Amino acid sequence: MSALRPNARNARNAAPTGLPPGAALLFAVAAGASVANVYFAQPLLATLGADFGIGERAVGAVVTLTQLGYGIGLLLLVPLGDRLDRKRLAVAQMLTLAVALTAVATAQSPAVLFAAFAAVGLLAVVTQLLVASAAALADEASRGRVVGTVTAGIVVGILLARTVAGLLADAAGWRSVYAASAVLSVAVAAALARILPSGGARPTPPPYRKLLGSLPELLRTEKLFRQRAAIALLLFASFGTLWSSVALPLSEPPYTLSHSAIGAFGLAGAAGALAASPAGRLADRGYARHVTGGGLALLALSWLPLAATTSTLWALVVGAIVLDLAVQAVHVTNQTVLYALRPDAGSSLIGGYMVFYSLGSALGAITATTLYAAAGWHAVCALGAAFALTGLGVWALGERRGRRARSSAAAASGGQDIRTSTPELRKRSTQSANHEAPASAACRAATSE
Repeated sequence: MSALRPNARNARNAAPTGLPPGAALLFAVAAGASVANVYFAQPLLATLGADFGIGERAVGAVVTLTQLGYGIGLLLLVPLGDRLDRKRLAVAQMLTLAVALTAVATAQSPAVLFAAFAAVGLLAVVTQLLVASAAALADEASRGRVVGTVTAGIVVGILLARTVAGLLADAAGWRSVYAASAVLSVAVAAALARILPSGGARPTPPPYRKLLGSLPELLRTEKLFRQRAAIALLLFASFGTLWSSVALPLSEPPYTLSHSAIGAFGLAGAAGALAASPAGRLADRGYARHVTGGGLALLALSWLPLAATTSTLWALVVGAIVLDLAVQAVHVTNQTVLYALRPDAGSSLIGGYMVFYSLGSALGAITATTLYAAAGWHAVCALGAAFALTGLGVWALGERRGRRARSSAAAASGGQDIRTSTPELRKRSTQSANHEAPASAACRAATSE
């Protein structure tokens, strides 16, 4: 794991300290505005399909390509934050993102549209760079508060993206959504250039190729990372199954809802944000595996009311609230235990984890829209539940292996209860179980999106 271990002397000399006045709020706005671009298209799929002559089977590629672009950006662009001046990098990414958004707003063919959406996803990873920059600039006493502020901006950006997209599309057409976001990106870039201090690159940074190789190394060496990455992929495949396809039945009879009305259902995700903090606290107290199992079971159950969406919209409201609560609880817990696994490699661990988040979202989008065109809404709900149940199976398998590891460790200690054995034995057993490592609240906030 040598590529993942920071040089202590370089870390001390990495960047100027101290956050300029108003910078925390600027980071929050910038991060929320950036991540919202990944979700704008979800309530607009039916309109995009009609405008470009794209069938229901293919229109899900809009969301899929955006998510795949985001995953590629996590692999290729986020590591640059350890090598280049973060201020210049953030400004450059925001301006380039504005160009990609303009391409979406002016696209006249499906090929240009798909390419532009992929570019938007690729560049929207500036969100991760902004979180890292905020944490690096803040002093020790205020780091948790600053990162919490930025994380709140991200959550608000995700929650409001669908609603804002629906309102703007109804008022001025879907292209106005991306035109307005392009203008906002330019304004944010100008503010970042004016307020933020330069710096952030290490004097002798690790080679770029080593940073790019961190994900395969994590998959090869860390069992917990493999398990939590698989759960993340299935978790967000289920999440993407709902939010990438629900606009299709809502825009058809008997509902035929407007963009604004469809986007408003995204506000149900506010309940999911409420689950983040309690889930993190439970993970800190050693209940990470219980939160994970319970969350995945709740996710599977949420598809029962969602299946009744075609009969009553109240079923969609209830199902969406339960689904988002479950997803946020598991997502925060995943990040908490991963950061605690290797604090010295926290960025690489969380960045690698977010790759599987993007892959899962993309998988859910393309399979859900394809299945809806072929077999209807109930088949989509069965797919979402299948993703959740498979994730629950991955968790159960890990639990079984963890119990065996704890039993073996207890036997090795001469039958002594693992909770009263030596610190070294407790450490080995806990690492083998791979579930209950605690992390600080600041670490949790820094890695929650």
